[in-house]
Amino acid sequence: MRWFTAVLRQAGAGLRLLIVLTVILGICYPLAVYGVSRIPGLQSNAEGSQVKLDGQVVGSRLIGVDPVAKNPAADPYFHNRASASAKGALGPADPSTSGGSNLSGDSTELRGLVLERKEAIAKREGVTPDRVPADAVTASGSGLDPDISPAYAALQAPRVARVNHLDPGAVRRVIAEHTAGRQLGVLGAPTVNVLQLNLAIKKLGAH
Repeated sequence: MRWFTAVLRQAGAGLRLLIVLTVILGICYPLAVYGVSRIPGLQSNAEGSQVKLDGQVVGSRLIGVDPVAKNPAADPYFHNRASASAKGALGPADPSTSGGSNLSGDSTELRGLVLERKEAIAKREGVTPDRVPADAVTASGSGLDPDISPAYAALQAPRVARVNHLDPGAVRRVIAEHTAGRQLGVLGAPTVNVLQLNLAIKKLGAH
């Protein structure tokens, strides 16, 4: 019977440990994390950096979802970078997936995609292909990049101003106001958040 008593003792110790760890890791730890996420200044990040319009969540500052115009011939939106998850060359992307194309720099398929995107964007913006910036034709690593370069925003500005019946100068000022500089002044490159830019344009047109 000693072995049975030993088994019961070990089972009891294991059960007690299971209960203690369940309370600590299954209840206390999640509550502590939730409490930290409610600290002012952290709540926005914890909730996914949501962007709201008239009290309604319209997207996230961190997840780029390319807008789709009802009438492509009168496209009123600024557009994100291309995504490898998109069915077509330009998109829209599938926000439920994330990842690059894994195509090498010397890939014939990649070169073809870049050329196709360049021609499509040049046609959409009414410019020559050589004016299309690099970030417009290369897919982001995640496929959900929320930002574009100021150069790509500037390329789209005349179309956005024309379709939305806005002053081109006012659109350029909105782009400048929504351009974020380099991190710490030296890291990365200036960027423009597409969702916030489109919302600012919508607000400008409502005036």
